[in-house]
Amino acid sequence: MKMLHTTLKTLAFVALCGLAACSDFLEEDPKGQLNDRDFFASKEDLDASLNALYSVVAVSQSQNNYCGTNFLAGDDISTHPSSNKQPLREHDQYAVTDNNAWLSALWEQRYKVIKAANFIINNAGRTQGASQTDIDQAIAQAHYWRAYSYFYLVTTWGEVPIVLEDEIDFNKPLSSVEDIYQLILSDLAVAEADNGCPVMYTSAPYLQNGVNVAVSQGAVKATLAYVYLCMAGWPLNLGTEYYQMAADKAEEVIDAADAGTYYYRLLPDYADVYSMTYNRNNPEVILGIYYNRDRTASSTPQADVLQDMVQNGWGDTNGEIKFWKEFPEGPRKDATYFPQIILSDGQLHDWWYDTDPASRAVVAPVFMKSVEATERGTEFDYRDPTKLVQYGEKTIQVIRLSEVYCWFAEATARAGHVTQKAVEVLNRVRNRADGTETNLYTTSMTPEELAEAAYDEHGWEMAGYYWSGFGTRARDMFRMYRMKDHFEYRVQNPEVEVAPGIFRREAVPVSGAWDDSRMYSPYPYEESILNPGLKR
Repeated sequence: MKMLHTTLKTLAFVALCGLAACSDFLEEDPKGQLNDRDFFASKEDLDASLNALYSVVAVSQSQNNYCGTNFLAGDDISTHPSSNKQPLREHDQYAVTDNNAWLSALWEQRYKVIKAANFIINNAGRTQGASQTDIDQAIAQAHYWRAYSYFYLVTTWGEVPIVLEDEIDFNKPLSSVEDIYQLILSDLAVAEADNGCPVMYTSAPYLQNGVNVAVSQGAVKATLAYVYLCMAGWPLNLGTEYYQMAADKAEEVIDAADAGTYYYRLLPDYADVYSMTYNRNNPEVILGIYYNRDRTASSTPQADVLQDMVQNGWGDTNGEIKFWKEFPEGPRKDATYFPQIILSDGQLHDWWYDTDPASRAVVAPVFMKSVEATERGTEFDYRDPTKLVQYGEKTIQVIRLSEVYCWFAEATARAGHVTQKAVEVLNRVRNRADGTETNLYTTSMTPEELAEAAYDEHGWEMAGYYWSGFGTRARDMFRMYRMKDHFEYRVQNPEVEVAPGIFRREAVPVSGAWDDSRMYSPYPYEESILNPGLKR
């Protein structure tokens, strides 16, 4: 495995100090390499190691070639049929090769986070001049991000090497999926403990604008809820017991938020969820990764829109048509997709507009959750695509409260129960999506009906948002073993009536026969050369 070879002390302080003064940045020490035995001699060293960990986390989530290509397997999102999108297209086609140009980056970034976390876990306990609380919280956060990274790895590759040391070992054997999940649960237990991640941080840089910008107790519990939900499903298929554990853990977050112990709450309007207005102080975000466009290493790419829509768009992803068609109308759908798009003729069109014969390579709906305006702090206006910034500072929303509502309702129902509470919190999500109190869901539903409704609501809540790297649509489909069904749909690629008398189909072809190896990515070729144990 390729690990983090640079010293932790010289890493840029990106994620947490994006809003802080320049004096908060770590200074490069040219006198020599960082030595475990010489480090953690002071509270400043402890802070530096944690700052470095968050820097690595921020980089690992900042570009889609670092975190997002495998989520093209979801039924909500697709890519371009040609151009330079082959690395994404392979994931969209469930046909990833071991020499995929971006695959090694996905792998490397997870292990870089693990390396930085291990450095703290294995050494921070001896820090001189720091309180036990500071030491415990730093170690707890490191355990969280190690768990987060292994969760990413196990749901992308399945069996992977478990690395708990600071040193590189290219002979590490593969660990089973079961063992990896046990490590994840063990790490999260440390992070959740009474002396672990706090309910609320009390000072900068971990508390800014009234919100936690580091891992909190609520974030750990929410993460556990989704991990249990995944363990209940494919491939472990642990079933009812773990669905109930997921429901119980999600309920802890919901109850604490309702009681005011946690500050988390839903924003009244879905249009505000990904807005610049709430970019740095979103009370719905339970865990976020924060950026600053003024600093190259801590900005994050935006402008992921159709290439023929605007000149400075990346054109990496677009919406899948069937998913768009089935997405319920209302404020949530209006805020998820561009209402209209401007093409090279300078005119506004519905996304399905095309000439006859066809003149556009991709005719598909366009997500707008990541777009950011050139003028700082303002909302992007789809009617003026020239004011679209390529590298911005939108917070990456790892977990939101609305997701926890959906997970609670789904897990409760898959455990065999339909409760008033599960129905009520799911209605909170749907009522906001509809813009009125429709209270669509009732206790007269069967457990299967409620579970599927919650599964769908979560998919619509997170549609097209693959930056987070956590509860994406693709990961939901993975745990429910539904990628096979979507693969077969994409092989058929039927036309969808998107407007009266107007039919469109996906531009990216999918072919072949299904087998479960398509559920996982292959190990990167570069890594299998270094570690011969990486054999499937």
